[in-house]
Amino acid sequence: MKDSRRKPHSARALFIGLPAALAALIVLATGLGYISISPREVILIVASRLGLGPDLLKGIDQVFPFVVAEVRLPRILTSAIVGSGLAVAGAVFQGILLNPLADPYTLGVSAGAAFGASLALVLDLTFLGLYTVPLAAFLGALVTLAAVIWLSWEDGRVSGNNLILSGVIVAAILAAGIGFIKYVADEQVAIIIFWLMGSFVSRSWLDVQLTLAAVLLGGGVAFFYARDLNILSLGQRSADSLGVDTNRVRLILLVAASLMTAVCVSVSGIIGFVGLIIPHLLRFLIGPDNRRLLPAAALAGALLLLGADTLTRVILPNEIPIGVLTALIGGPYFCYIFRRRRPAGGHD
Repeated sequence: MKDSRRKPHSARALFIGLPAALAALIVLATGLGYISISPREVILIVASRLGLGPDLLKGIDQVFPFVVAEVRLPRILTSAIVGSGLAVAGAVFQGILLNPLADPYTLGVSAGAAFGASLALVLDLTFLGLYTVPLAAFLGALVTLAAVIWLSWEDGRVSGNNLILSGVIVAAILAAGIGFIKYVADEQVAIIIFWLMGSFVSRSWLDVQLTLAAVLLGGGVAFFYARDLNILSLGQRSADSLGVDTNRVRLILLVAASLMTAVCVSVSGIIGFVGLIIPHLLRFLIGPDNRRLLPAAALAGALLLLGADTLTRVILPNEIPIGVLTALIGGPYFCYIFRRRRPAGGHD
């Protein structure tokens, strides 16, 4: 009883603290860099760009508005949106598959999206203009997810014990495929390496718009089915008896989560473990109810990835790819979760 009473209080504290912390970090990160800009000046510049007053820029260096609006803010907002999308996708995958180790990275979905994007780049496909690479990433993510589920299918259902192993196998095959693409690529090889390591360098407002549209669409679908996702955790038989079309709901949610993952990967490259760490921590803090978990994951994922990107951009002496940093953080945590969920005797 004591724990059940603590969860609502934890949820309220999170939903007050997370938006405030995210807003503060966005303002702070926008001002940090080679050219230092105060939080007050950042707020005035943003307010001026929103048309809230023509005289707000008086006394502010003329270079600052360009640095804020055209250089830093697109990167900062893109990193926050990508973190939000990956965290929500991880929560959806874990909820559908009832496996705390499932996320876009460990299931190989991120690698599939990167393979699709790399293939589109090396073949110089442009039939949809700027949207060609995101579409190729989306198709790669869907095909990969289908392959992982097929490999882990056992006795008419997805086997949780085989799921992560299947993801590792498919990701290894895709890594070989990406390696071959890198071998045959010429000018595009540097761009393909970008996909593999992850980065938010030189992001634009188009990237912000594209990722925001995908995360709003996929996250909106996930939140709409949050109640059904809760019921799915009871098992297929119980869910069917309660009137939930489990196959239809799973398919819709898998496509929505794959869409978010694919578009995020097409913009940022492979960034692992955000979708693993955030939902797992939040379930411990506020419980498994997806009606609270999904929006909290969106906020916390944005905060985590923006913080990591700010760390690499400002604090470290040399900027390292963001995917490398998240792997260094998430890899040991993955081992911790894997070790904890094993039975005491060490047998499955």
